[in-house]
Amino acid sequence: MRFAICNETFLDWPFEEAFACARECGYTGIEFAPFTMNRDVRQISAAERTGVRRLLEANDLQAIGLHWLLAQTEGYYLTSPDRSVQTRTAAYLGDLAELCRDLGGSILVFGSPKQRNLLPGVTHAAATDHAAAVLELALPALEACEVTIALEPLGPSEGDFLLTAAEAVKLIEQVGSPQVRLHLDTKAMSTEALPIPEIIRAQRAVLHHFHANDPNRQGPGFGELDFHPILSALGEIDYRGWVSVEVFDYSPGVERLAHESVRYLEDCLEEEGGADC
Repeated sequence: MRFAICNETFLDWPFEEAFACARECGYTGIEFAPFTMNRDVRQISAAERTGVRRLLEANDLQAIGLHWLLAQTEGYYLTSPDRSVQTRTAAYLGDLAELCRDLGGSILVFGSPKQRNLLPGVTHAAATDHAAAVLELALPALEACEVTIALEPLGPSEGDFLLTAAEAVKLIEQVGSPQVRLHLDTKAMSTEALPIPEIIRAQRAVLHHFHANDPNRQGPGFGELDFHPILSALGEIDYRGWVSVEVFDYSPGVERLAHESVRYLEDCLEEEGGADC
């Protein structure tokens, strides 16, 4: 189990300073929000991509991949019934897969609620079909780049499409490709009826990536959510992937959030059995 942090946590810090802070805290991976480089990933040059990758290597960090895939973009939508929008969105997912590969990553976390929520007159079942169509169109690019899309269920405060892990798994099964898997987020899972450890165990076959945060929108350990049983459940299923710290409320301060979140996770991991979790 490896710990990473999402780079937008560092707000407008230069990448050099953000990466140095992340490594000093003990993280070994960085997860990127594409808009921190450019709102249109097609405008990120080969030289810029190489420069970011070298800066990661200089700080002994690894790029995990990307999240907030469609945030701050226009013209893309996962659940649109418009075939031209579906085609355009799938092509942009391919562009994101190329950026992910060029940075050294392999995961695209699809959250982006504002680009997937139900449109007027579109049922959840129809939206699932439209989403499947977009993902199927993107598969050749995903396969060529050796990148996996991890679908992220989000709670009802975020939107109205794929609110539970079970709903996301139905879409994954409909697409039927190893390039489309499941992402779980503790803040989002806290809104489900099932306890978080039970969700983890139930979805062990398709779980590909994991976000750690508190329902209060701050980092793990900054609220009431106990991560001991969560990390224990990940250990039970032999999860070998990344656990990325993702926060939305920066009021405790960026450096404090970065330092104390990973320290709390490491302490929980040690108390739950260390390498066995």
